[in-house]
Amino acid sequence: MTHLIHISSGEEVLATLQDAADRLGIQAAGITLIGAVQTATISVMHKDDPKADRIRSYDQPLELSGTGEIINGEPHVHVTLCGEDLTVGGHLHGAVPRDFFVRAYVTPVTAP
Repeated sequence: MTHLIHISSGEEVLATLQDAADRLGIQAAGITLIGAVQTATISVMHKDDPKADRIRSYDQPLELSGTGEIINGEPHVHVTLCGEDLTVGGHLHGAVPRDFFVRAYVTPVTAP
């Protein structure tokens, strides 16, 4: 069964996903995200050192789509963000909707 997690204005995306995973007892799942946020922090790998993160923060209305997983009860999400003057993607560290919302579709899985 897929769970619909609604992330409202002012709620932090990853914290809300973590709370839902804890409340629902989900240890492993696939995640699909869609919505829009006002702030977001993401990272990408440094081209000369793939173990070094380049962290960037944005504060403007951004369309968000993403995919990820819950492993050992913890969400891990990668996103694409599109605004009026930019398109970026990477590992999500945090995001908050303001004028809109984000919906997460969380589908629990069992490991073989």
